[in-house]
Amino acid sequence: MCVLLVPLSAGCSFNQDVYVCVNQLSKMKKYLTLTLLITLCFQLKAQQTIQLQPFSINHRNAAGSPVDLSGISEKPAGKSGFVSVKNGHFYSPNGKRVKLWGVNITDWTRGSVQIPTKAEAEFWAKTLSRLGVNAVRLTFLDFFAPRGVIDPTKDDTHHLDAAQMDKLDYWVAQLKKNGIYSDLNLMVGRTYKVGDSVQQYNKIGWAKYASYFDRDLIRTQKEFAQALLSHYNPYTKTEYRNEPAIVLVELVNENTLFHAWDIDALYPADVPSRDANFKNLTPYHSELLTKLFNVYLQKNNSPAQLAILRKQAGVGPQELIPRIRKSQYASAPKELFDATVKFYTEVEKNYFIEMRHYLKDTLHLHNMLLGSNDFLHNIPEYPMVESNSIMDTEDGHVYWQHPSWPGKINTPMVNEPDSSTIAKLARTALYSKPFTVSEVNHAFPNDYEAEGIPLLAAYAALQDWDAVMWYTFEPKSDPSYQASVGDAFDISHHPVKIPQLAAGALLFLRDVSAAHEVVKRNYSKEQIYETMRAPQSEAAYYTPGYPSSNAMKHKVRIGSMNSGGKQTYAPVTENPLISDTKQLYWYTHNNKNGFVKIETPRSQALVGFIKANNKSTVNLSATVENDFCAITLSSLNTQAIQKFNHLLLTTGARTENTGMQWNTDHKKAIRTGTSPSLIEVVKGTILLKGLELVSSVVVQPLNGSGKPLGNVIKAQKTAAGWQFAIGNVATTWYDISVNHQR
Repeated sequence: MCVLLVPLSAGCSFNQDVYVCVNQLSKMKKYLTLTLLITLCFQLKAQQTIQLQPFSINHRNAAGSPVDLSGISEKPAGKSGFVSVKNGHFYSPNGKRVKLWGVNITDWTRGSVQIPTKAEAEFWAKTLSRLGVNAVRLTFLDFFAPRGVIDPTKDDTHHLDAAQMDKLDYWVAQLKKNGIYSDLNLMVGRTYKVGDSVQQYNKIGWAKYASYFDRDLIRTQKEFAQALLSHYNPYTKTEYRNEPAIVLVELVNENTLFHAWDIDALYPADVPSRDANFKNLTPYHSELLTKLFNVYLQKNNSPAQLAILRKQAGVGPQELIPRIRKSQYASAPKELFDATVKFYTEVEKNYFIEMRHYLKDTLHLHNMLLGSNDFLHNIPEYPMVESNSIMDTEDGHVYWQHPSWPGKINTPMVNEPDSSTIAKLARTALYSKPFTVSEVNHAFPNDYEAEGIPLLAAYAALQDWDAVMWYTFEPKSDPSYQASVGDAFDISHHPVKIPQLAAGALLFLRDVSAAHEVVKRNYSKEQIYETMRAPQSEAAYYTPGYPSSNAMKHKVRIGSMNSGGKQTYAPVTENPLISDTKQLYWYTHNNKNGFVKIETPRSQALVGFIKANNKSTVNLSATVENDFCAITLSSLNTQAIQKFNHLLLTTGARTENTGMQWNTDHKKAIRTGTSPSLIEVVKGTILLKGLELVSSVVVQPLNGSGKPLGNVIKAQKTAAGWQFAIGNVATTWYDISVNHQR
């Protein structure tokens, strides 16, 4: 047997992914067998990466931070009156465009609170405003108190808890005072009681699907809406239906019959699920839906057409025609399949029409309405998009590698522009409607989380969307809270995402320009129906031949859902993908080493595998030790970077909690850990280029409150620009003062 001996020399490596640390092996023998050496390489790879260091966000001590974006939005919110739709976007009565950069407010993590006390409401409203937030989505209001606002002592679910409503009133008033709009959700997580007089009330969970067609459930929704929206807020001196700081009212959350159809939830489950959210229909509601289907068929088909449908379904003249199930998608005759799609679309559309009429004409609601959300991009939901088109805005939800969904986990989005959150969300936007993203995130833990906020902020602005609201921000009720990342979605104390939230506000609200060109897709009704059984290989657009990379270059819109026909689309093959504004550049290399640079006069960024790409913007260059990271540079006033004297630099890479443990394949956390949160510090050198008439540049690392750490860095002037080192202290953001020559 031949044994290969390999000299262990400095810098020894097999490829980009396997490194040998000479210092750690210095006490070992100079020669190792190849097998042992490879084993050691893999074992030491994790130790070879930059060590994680403690760094925790502390909002409580942030007063006086140089990072204060509270002046970015009009105060109070709604000062000019009710926001409305004009030319496919949100506008205030003074003629100014309204764009919303915000967060959801929830309380899933221990110690969090959805509706804070009055003192805490003042604090958190100021905190969010300082970070550039101008909208919050108040999601689970239909929980029982003390989480939501429904009175738990009553035997129904439409009486409001007085103490909770007093806190909610003050919370909304403080948000308004600080320039933050509120988005109220009506039906998200309600469970029902005997007094609601709803069939199977204790078996329907959150009643997602039956809420569209069960008359008693629709009645309860109206009762709750009437109680909430006609409630008088003594702190704003308005009823909610007359409050211009309420920018949106959402009817239902992540609810569509087409998702239920695709997962076969429109029939009773063989084994009832314990999940209250996406619960299958009960036998009663399934039978009711089939009866309504047959009423619809009788109303909309001739006797001859009904005879064809009965023959296709294999039933006699006196029998009910069954609804097509998911298992029958491929084999179902076209007439019966299309009839089923039309029926479900009609049910949803009629529900939205009825609720809109009730809210607008009976309750005299002045706020804009949102129906539901396009939230699963592995299935086609174009019929749902059509049914929602009668509302004021279309909306989408998306998560990069949601930990509870199948598919890839813990890989970088920057390597896959075609399946990015941007490309998926863009499928839903209509040419004539505003488009909002009311839930989105890069879930924790993920080694590549740092890419999420800067990329979506930039490309949402390129797409000219009207709102982006991150899920989720969970206010902590205890002032002595020891900061860590609370769960997969809680960004409230995330050491990378909180600084990026401020930088993202500037990218989305102020700096990145909308694309010049619009790429439209037109669909006939028949094409919409048939998308429902298109192969999953056509995801996320379910439009043969359509390149989803268009979303990296131009505005992407559905032009029409009434006229289609065969369409051809120009392929997108260039690399990099350059936006038609010449501000965004997306590079990939065979789905590896992806990299995006963002280049505007006031905000610039390098995101992804910076070291492997060695590219820079006009004012920003970085030489880093980290394989993957995100760096943003923003002017903190209206002037361009090269002319201004106050800049914000954010640097983000990996985040974990103390004691967090990954599973064996490094895909999911088997233990989320505790405080303090830990960061992979971005180490290297930053070069600021093209600064005009500068005498000195002083860089101040910031602590978790966004205040000076005390370790001042003086940049050195070189022929290329002003250069300084980062990473000598643990932080994710820096305040840069540029002193100009007089």
